[in-house]
Amino acid sequence: MKTLTWDHSTYYIDRKPAFLVSGEFHYFRVPKADWERRLILFKKAGGNCVATYVPWILHEPKEGDFHFGDIPERDLEGFLSLCASLDMFVIARPGPYQYSELRYDGLPPWLCDNYPELRARNIAGEPFRISSISYLHPLFLEKTKRWFDAVCPRIAKHMRSKDGAVAMVQIDNELMGIHEWFGGWDYNPETMGFGREDGRYPQFLKKRYGTIAPLNAAYNTSFAAFADVRPTTGPKTASDARRVKDYDEFYFTTIAEYSSTLAGWMRGYGIDCTICHNSGNPNMNAYFRETVAALGNKEFILGSDHYYNLNLEWAQNNPTPQYAANMFMSLEMLRSMGFPPSVLELPAGSLSDWPPITGKDLSACYMTNCAFGMKGINYYIFTGGKNPAGTGVTGEIYDYGAPVSANGEVRPSYKALQRFGSFLKRNAWMAGSRRVSDVNIGLQWQLPRGKYSFNRVKEIGYSDSEAWEFTIKGALLSSQYASLSPNFADLSSDELLTTLTTPLIVPSSVSMSADIQKRLVSFVSQGGSILLAPVVPYLDEKLNACTILRDYIGSPVIEPITVQSPIVTVGGVNTVFMNGGLFKCVKRPDHAEPIASEETTKSEIGWSREMQGGGTVIWLGMHWKNATKEHAAMMRYLVRELGGRKPVVWCDNQNLLTSLRVKDNKAMLFVMNLFSAPAQATVTVDIGNGKHKRMRFSLGSMEVKTRKFTLAIKAGK
Repeated sequence: MKTLTWDHSTYYIDRKPAFLVSGEFHYFRVPKADWERRLILFKKAGGNCVATYVPWILHEPKEGDFHFGDIPERDLEGFLSLCASLDMFVIARPGPYQYSELRYDGLPPWLCDNYPELRARNIAGEPFRISSISYLHPLFLEKTKRWFDAVCPRIAKHMRSKDGAVAMVQIDNELMGIHEWFGGWDYNPETMGFGREDGRYPQFLKKRYGTIAPLNAAYNTSFAAFADVRPTTGPKTASDARRVKDYDEFYFTTIAEYSSTLAGWMRGYGIDCTICHNSGNPNMNAYFRETVAALGNKEFILGSDHYYNLNLEWAQNNPTPQYAANMFMSLEMLRSMGFPPSVLELPAGSLSDWPPITGKDLSACYMTNCAFGMKGINYYIFTGGKNPAGTGVTGEIYDYGAPVSANGEVRPSYKALQRFGSFLKRNAWMAGSRRVSDVNIGLQWQLPRGKYSFNRVKEIGYSDSEAWEFTIKGALLSSQYASLSPNFADLSSDELLTTLTTPLIVPSSVSMSADIQKRLVSFVSQGGSILLAPVVPYLDEKLNACTILRDYIGSPVIEPITVQSPIVTVGGVNTVFMNGGLFKCVKRPDHAEPIASEETTKSEIGWSREMQGGGTVIWLGMHWKNATKEHAAMMRYLVRELGGRKPVVWCDNQNLLTSLRVKDNKAMLFVMNLFSAPAQATVTVDIGNGKHKRMRFSLGSMEVKTRKFTLAIKAGK
C-alpha cells in the first residue's frame, strides 16, 4: 500500500514529493452500485484520495440508536474497504459537525431539539439558532463522546498503517463558522463559566493578569474577583478594547481546547494518522493560532476553504484578482504556520445553479491556487447523489453542479479536473517547489484577528483591521501589479533574522507586540531594510505603551490629516491617488530625508533614514487601495530605495499576475489573466548568471498559461 507523509512544505507519496489530489465523495449520497465507477472516474482525472463526511444525523437517528452497514447509505466500512482496494487515500470527516447542506448542519435532530441548553449564545444571552452549539458545553461533549465511541473505532480499523485507506481524519468542520456567521463568538454561560472562580473565562483572566488589580487597571473597572468579570462588546475606549480583545483571545483558546479534546479521543481509539481541519475561509486562518500551538504541526494539518461563488451574495462569480489576493494570503499563512498549503474545500461546483460555475472558471481557479503554492487539494464536491430521507436541506437531490452529477452523468466541468490533474502529473516536481520572491510583506497574526477589538476606536487610532485591509488591498496588490513577486514573512518567527534578504514591507496599526518590535530593530540593525506604513506603533498587543521601534528610528511624531482632494507625491511619482487614510510627520527623526508630501496642506507624509549597521527605514503615511498605475510605480520606487533588486519577473501588462516556482534548476512561470477580455504580454525572467529569458504570452479571458524552462544555476533554498 502507498504511504502518505508530509513536511512543512510538501506531501510525499511513497517518500516522493507529490500533490495530494482529493475529491469530496459522499458514500451516503452516491448509490453504492456506482461507487466504484465514480471512484475510477476520479482516478482518471488525477485523483489519489477522496474525502467523505460521516454524518452523525444519519448514523444515530434516535438517541442511543446507532446504525452502520444496515443499509447501503450507511455502509461506511464498505466504502473505506473499496477505496483501499483501489489504492486511494481517504480523508474521513466524522464531525461532530459536517454542514454539507445537511439538516441541523449534520447534527442529529434529537440533539438540537431536545437540549436547548447546548446552544451557543450571544453576549445578551440569546441563542443564535437551533444548530449552533456551544462546543465545550459538558453535555455536548458527553453526547459527542458517545458518537465518537461508535464511529471512531470503525474508522480506526481502516488506518493506512493497517493497510486501510484512511490517511487523514478531520476534527469537526469549519470551526467557529456556526458561531461567527450567525451571531458572533459564543457566550454560553455554562461553557464559559461566567460567575464561577473555576470557570474557563475567570481562569483565563487569572492566568493572564495574576490578580484582579492589574485587570481593573487595564479595564478601568472595580471588579472584586475574576468571577465577577463579564465580557463587553462594541468598544468605545481603550479600556473597552482590552476587554473585547481578551475575550477574542479567550474564545480562540476554547477552540484549541475543543480541538485537543476531539483529537485526544481519536488517538485513544487507535486513529494514528494525520489529523486535519479546514478553516472556513482565508480570513479565518489566523483564528487557529492557538489550535495549531496545542496540536502541533507534526501530526496536525490546518487547511483552508477557497470558494469564489456559491450564490448571488458572493462578491464575484469567477476567480477575480481580488479572489487571487485572498487565496495568496491564505496559502502564505498556511505556509508560515509550517504546513504544505492545502485547500481542503476547493470548488468543483456550486450549491446554486445560478450564478453558474463553468469549467473555464474552475481551470483559472485551480491554476491560480497552484501558482501561489497549493500542495494539497480537496475538490468540493466531485460527485453528488440523493439525500438520505430526512437529512438534506436542498431537497431530495444533492447535486452541487458537480463534475459527475447526482445521477452519474459526466459533465463538461470534469474536463477541467482532467486538465489540471494531467498538469500536476506532468509537473510532479512542482510538489516540492517554492515561489521566488523579491519583496516580503510582514505578517502580523494579530491584524486579521482584530476586527472586533479596537476597530476605529478614536482614542486608540489606526486599528488592526484597517492595517489588515491595507496589507491585502494596498501592499500586496500594488506589489503584484508593480511586477514584483511578494511573499509573506512571519514577523513572530525568529527566521526573520536569519533567512530574510529582500526588502520588508511592514503594514502596521498603532499596536505591535514588543517581541515583533524588537525583531524589527534587530533586523534593521543587521542591515535589513523596511517600509513602515502607514503609522508607527506606540502600543503593544495589549494596548499598553510600547515604543521600542519608534524610539529606535528616532521618535517621529505622526498625526492623521484630513484633506478633501489630496495631492500626493512620493519620490518622483506625482499625483498618487489617495483612497484611504493619510498621516503627516510633525517631527521627523534626525538624519531622515523627506521623500513624500501632500501639497495642499504642505505636509510631509514620508521619509527615509539610513540606520547604523547599513539598514534603511522608510516611513510612508499612506493607507491606499490599489487602483492606479501610480500605486504600482510608487511601490517600485519604494522597493528600489530599500535596496531591492530588479524584479525577478517583469511583465509589461500591469493587469496580469505572475508567479515563478522553482526547484533545483527547474522553473515554471505562471501568467494569470483573471479578467473578461483577452490580454497580451511580454514577460522577462531573470534566470541567473546575468541571463534573462523573454517570453510572449497571448491569453484569453479567465485564462492561466505556463512556461517551463531551465535556470542558468540551481535555485537556492
